[in-house]
Amino acid sequence: MKAIVMKKAWSYLLASCLCLSVSLAWGQKPVPVTLKIATGELPPYATESRADKGIALSIVRRAFELEGYKVEFTFLPWSRALAESRNGKWDGTAYWGHKPEHDISFWLSDNVITEQWVFVYRNALDFKWTQLDDLRPYRIAMIQDYTYTPEIWAMANKGVLKMEKLPNDMAALRMLMLKRVDIAPMERNVTCDLLARNFTPAEAAQLSAHPKLMTESFTTHLMLPRSLVTSADRIKAFNTGLKKLRASGEYQKLSAQVNCPQGWSGITKSGN
Repeated sequence: MKAIVMKKAWSYLLASCLCLSVSLAWGQKPVPVTLKIATGELPPYATESRADKGIALSIVRRAFELEGYKVEFTFLPWSRALAESRNGKWDGTAYWGHKPEHDISFWLSDNVITEQWVFVYRNALDFKWTQLDDLRPYRIAMIQDYTYTPEIWAMANKGVLKMEKLPNDMAALRMLMLKRVDIAPMERNVTCDLLARNFTPAEAAQLSAHPKLMTESFTTHLMLPRSLVTSADRIKAFNTGLKKLRASGEYQKLSAQVNCPQGWSGITKSGN
């Protein structure tokens, strides 16, 4: 009798396992892994003020989703997001311009979005530049946590350039309006967004952006810490998802959502 009961129990267990296997085989998806990504404020690319959390972050989210991951963003000061991600507190951080020192502590993804960094200035200023030495006469607003270029930071830190360290781009724009600084290196779409949301069209019309880019190729990246053993495989998955996103046409739609003030193109009228 005992043998019969045991046999029935094993039969029931086997049947349950078979049913589970069949249900999985017939399309029940496993629960996706949720990645916690640290980030900071840089509208329209990364911001809590938008439902999609910004253009760049929406690209990061969708690329991971195409590979079966979910993403949660936590907004922090940029320097804190970087330090805590380096130590493995977060699964990664997005999004960052490339610095050689980042390669030591992080796996860097393929290019998320290419930014266009320009020098913003007051129209009343006869501002022209072709090389970095041309910037010496001007008071320059610079944000401590920003990448810019190694050459600009080297000149600023040595005192060759007259630098005013500011907390964010909004402060830089206000200082420009008040004539406390002469020029500010800013990303073109970031400038558009800030001017459109925080200044009148008349105020925005006081500023221009020099058409010469600060650097011709400013790539940006998701960074996953080397301190986490899962990061290498996840960065490969992200890159695969990013390629799918670009091929689908959805990438172009996501990257085109920029709000600029009416009548402000960010290009000087003279074209210098």
